[in-house]
Amino acid sequence: MMATKITLAQFVKLRNGVPLGHADSLKNMLSRSLGAGSFAQFWQYWNPVWGYYLSQFVYQPIKRFFGKSIAVVTTFFVSGFLHDLAIMLVKLQSSILLTAWFTFMGLTVVLSEAVKLRYGALPWFVRAQINIGFIGAGFYFTKQLLSWVL
Repeated sequence: MMATKITLAQFVKLRNGVPLGHADSLKNMLSRSLGAGSFAQFWQYWNPVWGYYLSQFVYQPIKRFFGKSIAVVTTFFVSGFLHDLAIMLVKLQSSILLTAWFTFMGLTVVLSEAVKLRYGALPWFVRAQINIGFIGAGFYFTKQLLSWVL
């Protein structure tokens, strides 16, 4: 039996709880992602339109051949590279910061899932601080690593 492919509209409604283009879409995305009870869950809610295309064209195909962990890290790598590519096209200079940072966040997702790090029982504000902390610490770590390497 063939699985039915989910549409962008269905994916956004699933992630945001409201239809694509709804006035509460941004509010719901921010509330759900920042208040997520794990770092992996944060990314399930963050930017569902971008997430849909990454899921369909990067994550799912790679997962079939290499498994979930490799697919997660590769998807973050591709997302970071596409963000860097946009910057390179605008600034006409090379950039690897977002590729490295996003890859590090992908590794953080995989590791936090491996150790089953969950904080869903904590108040929303605390969960938001943890999720922001993961992102901020990852950016700081990436900047430091790149300054040592480059």
